[in-house]
Amino acid sequence: MVAPNAQVGSLKAFYFDHSSRALIAERINKLATLLSDGVYEREETIKLSLLSALAGESVFLLGPPGIAKSLIAKRLIQAFDDNSYFEYLMTRFSTPEEVFGPLSIQELKDNGRYLRLTQGYLPTAQVVFLDEIWKAGPAILNTLLTVVNEKTFKNGSEIERVPMRLLITASNELPDHDSGLDALYDRILLRLYVSPIKSKQNFKSMLTVGTFQEVPIPNDLKISDTEYYAWQRAFENIPLNNHFFDKLYLLKTQLESKLAESALSDSDQYISDRRWKKAIKLIKACAFFSGRDELSTIDILILENCLWNTPQSREVVTQVIQSFATNEVYSLDRVRGVIEHYHDEMSEIQQELEDKLSLEIIAESGSGLRRKLVPLLDLSNAKRYELHNSEMLCLALLRDNISVSEKEKGDARWIYIAERDLAKVVKEGSGDALGLVNENTTLCRLKLEVDSNDRVIVKDLANRSIPTCLVQKDAYFCEEILKYQESINQWQSALADVNAEVKRGRSEFNASLPHPFVDTDLIVSIDQEITTIANEIDNTIAKHRKFRDRASMLVNLLRASSC
Repeated sequence: MVAPNAQVGSLKAFYFDHSSRALIAERINKLATLLSDGVYEREETIKLSLLSALAGESVFLLGPPGIAKSLIAKRLIQAFDDNSYFEYLMTRFSTPEEVFGPLSIQELKDNGRYLRLTQGYLPTAQVVFLDEIWKAGPAILNTLLTVVNEKTFKNGSEIERVPMRLLITASNELPDHDSGLDALYDRILLRLYVSPIKSKQNFKSMLTVGTFQEVPIPNDLKISDTEYYAWQRAFENIPLNNHFFDKLYLLKTQLESKLAESALSDSDQYISDRRWKKAIKLIKACAFFSGRDELSTIDILILENCLWNTPQSREVVTQVIQSFATNEVYSLDRVRGVIEHYHDEMSEIQQELEDKLSLEIIAESGSGLRRKLVPLLDLSNAKRYELHNSEMLCLALLRDNISVSEKEKGDARWIYIAERDLAKVVKEGSGDALGLVNENTTLCRLKLEVDSNDRVIVKDLANRSIPTCLVQKDAYFCEEILKYQESINQWQSALADVNAEVKRGRSEFNASLPHPFVDTDLIVSIDQEITTIANEIDNTIAKHRKFRDRASMLVNLLRASSC
């Protein structure tokens, strides 16, 4: 737990265990909920801006006038127990005195010192809102660079510490490329697009209920200076583990590649090293205020609001982040590739089995002056069974099926059929025949055909064609089937490994929920994709198991017939 009376100067004494981190996360979530009350469709903006304030970073709000951008800043100052707030609407005629404070005439007269009276101006405020930021002149913007980057203000010959928790800037436009504002724009980490209210109900509530600039915030939720600095020290010490770094670097390469493929200018594509470094600080804060002492790969997704420069590059970043969420955060794309690989492998083996084992007809010339090809079966090595006072042949089925008869529910593995009935089907190309299915001793009607490849097939209840294999006295291909079984066992082991990997991903994902700072739509997409992949693995494992069991059945039938 946190030492209750510790001072900012002794921050090393602070330690946050699991329960205290959970309480802090719950507290910040409650605080964000209260700050969002009545500010319709701005919950995510306020929550991310609060996170940015806790991380000591700045926010840029892009959007048309009249959509509550200044209200967001006024709400956020209520998160702190010291309500020092500064707001200013920039114009091309704005002067440094209006932002940083007027010069002290008395100090200049008495001591010849160039000193500003900063009380009540930006250098003494905890939350600052600068509207139409890009209209400010160079004298203001150059000073802001130092304030944003170092949290200091040079007042005459003195360097004053700026207590600013959060700088919110806003505009309905972006800075021109040749305006010299790139340095300041790059230092503002979080970039949020704010649009007019879309929901009909929210629009009605805004018109009828209205929105208050302030909401009552309990004192026990407000953040003190001591807590603010202690929390910063705590999350800055969260390590950047190798697994997280590899995922982050993968996102970096994918994003750079996608931006390079686009028609955007070099300046639109550029993401500075400074922004990546600032982004890590924000990610660590995200983990800490989610109640964790380690980074989770899902935290990377908050970078959707940090890496774009223009609306066009924002679209690219959003696409990459969405793809990264469902494919890379928990390595689901690689798992999907493993599933597809072993599905293709099984299909190849299935085809090989059918090519080697399927019962094929042969054609011989008939007698007489007008000779024609007559379909025949080579039954010289066939195993014969005395069943129902008749000599029958056994045909093993080479594919899974629903059933080949209403009287035999479930997967049919082999059928018994009289030789004369089989010969009739071969001669006529199709027909019905009475036979036995599996161990059932009751005769049932079976539908057989000769397919376009001159192979004898049986139709199941879904009218699918199931290739057949004639059980023979000499089963010379048992060893081939055993090799297939060995391959399938190896596949099952590999699929079990990726199944365990997906389960670990699911466990990590669940442990990160509820995640207060990642877009809900991304959370839902990840959840759906994990569920889909898990089901695909289960289905693939089940199919392989059925295939292996059918191969075992074939071996047993063929070995028994060759004894």
